[in-house]
Amino acid sequence: MNKFLLGLVSFSLAGCCVVGENNVETAPYTKITDSQETQIEVREYPDMILASTSMRGGDRDGAFKRLFGYISGENVNAEDIDMTAPVIMDDAKSVEIAMTAPVFMDAEKQAEPMMSFVLPEDFTAETAPIPTNSNVMVHKVTDYTVAAITFSGKLSDDNINEHRDILEQWIVDNNYVVVGPVKTAGYDAPFTLPNLRRNEVLIPVEKKS
Repeated sequence: MNKFLLGLVSFSLAGCCVVGENNVETAPYTKITDSQETQIEVREYPDMILASTSMRGGDRDGAFKRLFGYISGENVNAEDIDMTAPVIMDDAKSVEIAMTAPVFMDAEKQAEPMMSFVLPEDFTAETAPIPTNSNVMVHKVTDYTVAAITFSGKLSDDNINEHRDILEQWIVDNNYVVVGPVKTAGYDAPFTLPNLRRNEVLIPVEKKS
């Protein structure tokens, strides 16, 4: 997986550090159930406002640059917006399969992997500044319930795939059904020590009836 070259600068400005501690706002959620042994929990996120852009061709650096530009004033209000955690990305494997109800992307863009920033809680769909870059869109996500597994180390394909497999098996074993595309989430700067990083795989789920 490519490194976020721009993330090295932008996350440092946002207050991240090498020991895995930061002072950025984290997207809130309600914990429905959890397993400390497996580092898996089911979460319910409240309404979220996302700024999203395509990672077409695997261009994560370009996607990060566009989103960071948006929160740094490239919007109609020329407004600076606080950085939040995590940065959310489509899982490369999930976008190869057509999904019926993608959560973080428009229907016409569901074949493209997307990267998203979660805007701070005080923004609504009506108050979020309009991007000046047409490749960035702002949209609202509602009723987002996910099974999430937390892990450390690098956000590499091997690490993601290993924990995705564990999470998918947990979903089956615990009577849930997958209802949306897989996401990956990173909370720390690239220079944070790998064993202190917080990474996640998120899979939208519903309880079987």
